[in-house]
Amino acid sequence: MTKDTEDMGSTIDRLRRFIESSLVQNFILIVIIINAIVLGMQTSPGLMADYGVVLNLIDNIALGIFVVELSIKLIVYRFSFFKDGWNIFDFIIVGVALVPAAETFSVLRALRVMRALRVMSVVPQMRVVVQALLSALPGMVSVIVVLVLIFYVAAVMATKLFGTSPNPDIQEWFGSVGKSLYTLFQIMTLESWSMGIVRPVMKENPLAWIFFIPFICMTSFMVLNLFIALIVNSMEAVTSADKESDEQASDSSQSARMPDFGEDASSLAEQLTVIQNELAELRKTLSERNS
Repeated sequence: MTKDTEDMGSTIDRLRRFIESSLVQNFILIVIIINAIVLGMQTSPGLMADYGVVLNLIDNIALGIFVVELSIKLIVYRFSFFKDGWNIFDFIIVGVALVPAAETFSVLRALRVMRALRVMSVVPQMRVVVQALLSALPGMVSVIVVLVLIFYVAAVMATKLFGTSPNPDIQEWFGSVGKSLYTLFQIMTLESWSMGIVRPVMKENPLAWIFFIPFICMTSFMVLNLFIALIVNSMEAVTSADKESDEQASDSSQSARMPDFGEDASSLAEQLTVIQNELAELRKTLSERNS
């Protein structure tokens, strides 16, 4: 029983070294990219008519490689497998890809292309961007709450000011709070805001620009700049943290390679003095013998 346990442990160790090797990881990433390209090519009726058999074969081979990869990881890591978010993501995507190719689940099977997002975990620049976005989420939530409040107040005001217009188009834009929210969102994106919405409203309410111009300034410019500032600050913080960690790692490796003589400095000096005295006596003895 003990020998079987040792053999099992050695097998798991070999599998761990195999699945964690850089060669295997790079191979899996190449397969992910090829599979994403193939999935895109499968959306073309012309390519499927000419190369459908080959594309489906490559797709099935890639799926088989993904299944083998996850199976090895489950054997090696066991329950620790589910502690890594990327492993959970891969498990769900591959599980969806294994669903029978019925018409009901055909859309879900297309989610395999999302495995291409794993590239972000390997490329350092992409990883910095993702970490910056995640670290900026708390501040972005606060900005979104402020934006929602501005939108709600502006929607209520726009409904009161313009919703009672006899013009059916203006009623369609501002007839209710929900319609006003959607119209204001369109105005915030600057999509046909002037000729499409504001100028028709100004034909009946010449002073309507007093409402729309400040709204555009607050939402389209100020809030957008706040989002950009939060993301830039987060990227700077993540970049500086990565640099500090790299410097600490290099310093620790250098200190590990260099011996520490701080406490034994005095004893080393004494030993060197004794050696020098012995060398001096030896030279004196040799010179006396020669003479």
